[in-house]
Amino acid sequence: MKISYMRRILPSFSKKPAFASTCRAFHAEKVGADSRGLPVVHHSRYVCDLPPGHRFPMGKFPRVLHCLLKDQIVSEQQVWTPELVSEEILNCVHTTEYVKNFVSGKVEEKAQRRTGFPWSKGLVRRCRYETGGTLLAAEVALERGLACSTAGGTHHAFPDHGSGFCLINDLAVTARYLRNSSSCPSSSSSSSSTAGRKVLIVDLDVHQGDGTAFIFKDEPGVFTFSIHGENNFPLHKQRSDLDVSLPDGTEDGQYLSTVLFNGMVLVEAHLPGLLDSFRPDLVLYDAGVDPHTEDDLGRLRLTDAGLYQRDLYVLKTVVARGIPVATVIGGGYASDVDKLAVRHSIVHRAATQVWKECGM
Repeated sequence: MKISYMRRILPSFSKKPAFASTCRAFHAEKVGADSRGLPVVHHSRYVCDLPPGHRFPMGKFPRVLHCLLKDQIVSEQQVWTPELVSEEILNCVHTTEYVKNFVSGKVEEKAQRRTGFPWSKGLVRRCRYETGGTLLAAEVALERGLACSTAGGTHHAFPDHGSGFCLINDLAVTARYLRNSSSCPSSSSSSSSTAGRKVLIVDLDVHQGDGTAFIFKDEPGVFTFSIHGENNFPLHKQRSDLDVSLPDGTEDGQYLSTVLFNGMVLVEAHLPGLLDSFRPDLVLYDAGVDPHTEDDLGRLRLTDAGLYQRDLYVLKTVVARGIPVATVIGGGYASDVDKLAVRHSIVHRAATQVWKECGM
């Protein structure tokens, strides 16, 4: 296991921020009617048509919500529907030229091969709704403390190009927009302006969030924290503020003890330490399930139980400090899309438990 810091080892503070209760401007087509349950963000247009045999499991997105409803983890009344994110909001991270060409279809074949997707109007629409979903989940989390999208985590997208099934970096757009926006005051009582809102991105997808790391490399108000497979995509990694690289074959016991629950490695030295020293106003959590042993692209050996314990730990640790957290599902690849969707729903199940236990 390799651990590397890029910058900002900060002193600890004992003060815990309170959840905001003043964010009333939501980028939503529909607001969830149930104010008592965990807010879940979903749109039927998180999907688009792909060529037959394409390796990306597009059908997983509607199935995530379906299995949550079927298992009575959530109800329809808990579901929020995002708006189509505007080009103006996308431009807060992505170059005007890139956004214009992507939306209009002026995308070269080489660029399409790099992303893994053939361009289509449906693809553009899907990406914009997915990014809108992450933004809405973050806005709701600032109001309610915790919210989960059924998509998102497109962390390989750079300002001027896409890569690795990622065309718009939803995490980066959300973080940058909320840092610059005046619609939702900061959740931290110590922050005097929206320019002071700080965002911690916790990325536990098996692939390093290279696009996100690059975008925020010179932005001290956003801290990027990535735990990923050291031998997995991308081959040439960027430098996050904190990178933890894991060897192929890492199992539950190794992952959970050395990565999350060993006090000398990450619990005392990293995640709680980051929360107490960086003092974020919002955490964006990419709960990728591609570290799973059955994942087609993962190379690690976590089980369903291991992923659940991982998600439960992260969410409890953040919520216990009164810090709002929004989750996205991140990567996950398998031919059995129904089984994959259940795996992606693990973070929503863990979030539901935290929601109930913490009386949110």
